Amino acid sequence: MANHKGSEGVVKIGTSTISEIKDWSLSESADTIEDTVMGDTARTRQSSLTSASGSLSAFWDETDTAGQGAMTVGAAVSLNLYPEGSASGDKYAALAAIITEAGTSAAMDGMVEATFSFESNGAVTWATV
Repeated sequence: MANHKGSEGVVKIGTSTISEIKDWSLSESADTIEDTVMGDTARTRQSSLTSASGSLSAFWDETDTAGQGAMTVGAAVSLNLYPEGSASGDKYAALAAIITEAGTSAAMDGMVEATFSFESNGAVTWATV
């Protein structure tokens, strides 16, 4: 059984690594369509459209123009999410995504942080580096 530390994770837009990532999440889902008919004794369903959404947070880096700077609200990006790193043999999720939310926060006793939310624009593909 293999397991991995979260610190191994990487996020890229295309081939550009996004700097200062703290965490990311990806959630995939599928709609269902009910196809129950008279005479059935239990509801039945068919799988329908799939979708995905997620978020990521980072320490804000205004110099990361190809990464954080490319994730503006409404931008269409190619995201690659690597839970175990990006070395040969590692698995990753690839998806076309639309950035739906971007935020920045600062606290007197903390770091300036950036957060981003996204929704898939098509299917998520899991592949190997």
